[in-house]
Amino acid sequence: MENSHVKNLSLLLLSTIFISTSGVLGKYIDLSPEVIILCRAIFAGLFIYIFCRIKKINLKIATKKDRHSFAISGFFMATHWVTYFYALKLSNVAIGMLSMFTFPVITALLEPFFSKEKLNLAHVFLAFLVLIGVYMLVPEFSTENDQLKGILFGIFSALCYSLRNLTLKKHVKDYNGSMLMLHQMIIVSVLLFPVLFFSDFSNLESQLPLLLLVALLTTAIGHTMLVNSLQHFSVSTASIISSVQPIFGIIIAYIFVNEIPSFNTYIGGSLILLTVVIESIRSRK
Repeated sequence: MENSHVKNLSLLLLSTIFISTSGVLGKYIDLSPEVIILCRAIFAGLFIYIFCRIKKINLKIATKKDRHSFAISGFFMATHWVTYFYALKLSNVAIGMLSMFTFPVITALLEPFFSKEKLNLAHVFLAFLVLIGVYMLVPEFSTENDQLKGILFGIFSALCYSLRNLTLKKHVKDYNGSMLMLHQMIIVSVLLFPVLFFSDFSNLESQLPLLLLVALLTTAIGHTMLVNSLQHFSVSTASIISSVQPIFGIIIAYIFVNEIPSFNTYIGGSLILLTVVIESIRSRK
């Protein structure tokens, strides 16, 4: 049992490392957020489809009710991704990622409405620590400040991400994780299809390697592993543990693009990391 928990926790943390690459890629791919997400969904969908065919994974949706649920979760996924990438463009990798990671706060408060689980006061406390960390990021409360706009986009993205995870949670026992992600990518691609008619794709060829990287590493591998982890953890636990993503993202941004966080970012990041350590220990029980 102990070994099984360690294995599941390790896979969840590994998925967060892969997903953490979205910060640098989202910030520095020289295309609009809508174009990035459309390309990301199409390429990731192709990668996942090939994997599903090789593994002979059943891709059929069992009921009409499930189709509606898949469509709703796909809508939340598309909105989450677009607003998150706007948060990255308006601020920086550290602030964009950390503000989006208010989603454990939102998830802990919303999960009782989506499942039979009662509101866990420990989750609320840990989520509150994350919220304090985000507060440390805000330079000044002015609507003219791009960093504040980035934080607000990040928080709205967090709401959408929480709703997506909570909507998808009930399906993880009945459907393969790769199958779930494939349908998410199809829905996101359909929703963003109109982007083809009014967005600028002139820079697409030069950005193609980075788009393929965010589609394969961040999305096809990272997000599929995260969906699979919901079989072993509550959404609140998985959310709080995966809050380590901004820490990984900040490290990646420092290594590859020499983006150095401010002192307040270090404080906020430390609070977030503390919640991950505490919840990792608690979830073993």
